[in-house]
Amino acid sequence: MSITYKDAAGIAAMRTACRLASEVLDFLAPHVKPGVTTNEIDRLAAECMARQGTVSATLGYQPPGYTPYPKSLCTSLNHVVCHGIPNDKPLRKGDAMNIDVTVIKDGWFGDTSRMFLVGEPSIAAKRLSQVTFESLWHGINQVRPGARLGDIGAAIQKFAEGHGYSVVREFCGHGIGQNFHEEPQVLHYGRPGTLTELRPGMVFTIEPMLNAGRREVKELGDGWTIVTKDHSLSAQWEHTVVVTETGVEVLTMSAGTQPAPDFVDRERVRLATETATA
Repeated sequence: MSITYKDAAGIAAMRTACRLASEVLDFLAPHVKPGVTTNEIDRLAAECMARQGTVSATLGYQPPGYTPYPKSLCTSLNHVVCHGIPNDKPLRKGDAMNIDVTVIKDGWFGDTSRMFLVGEPSIAAKRLSQVTFESLWHGINQVRPGARLGDIGAAIQKFAEGHGYSVVREFCGHGIGQNFHEEPQVLHYGRPGTLTELRPGMVFTIEPMLNAGRREVKELGDGWTIVTKDHSLSAQWEHTVVVTETGVEVLTMSAGTQPAPDFVDRERVRLATETATA
């Protein structure tokens, strides 16, 4: 599969889908508290999507060799790296959870995730979440025409490992548009100046997963849930971006999105909240 470059109409459609995905997370935020189950969060998300006129991309999603994914989003708690399936276990004070949402609007996919800290989190969980968030933005900061995919991964890896965390290798960002997963693959580690050159119209996710311990992961028996082998904490943040003529536009922005860190080059990084339309 080759890279699909989006035209102006495609980018506009992606702005809408991505903003709506982010607005699902905005809606869920006040419900993430001790005693609430992740199944309840999943149910609320499905209701929100129905009101938006979107549908979940994950519900029934079945890559080759997998069973169909059974829920409308992914909820990955504590040592779960990704693809955690919502269940009836209540959230507890101190839990750290990634919620990953992908919606489909008029045939276009919007994909984003955030960390949520339940109640009063530990210092370790807060620090890991913050460093992962900043790692994401160090990657976004590299995106511009003429840069390379390796620049993104190298920036993330250098920052994360510099703070004592490991970068998960087995999962990566990906192209997205009228398909959930497209080319290119976006690694969160690597060497500057390597891999595919970035060109305007490329749309992809950047979604680093950092572990407090070793980087090795394993899959649980449900065929989906990925956890750290050493049971250490894991965190993930995700945005969908498009390469513009002068830099990058972050598409998965909404009223409740955490602002970009101060180090971000705002002249090149455009935040799409004011341009997305329903």
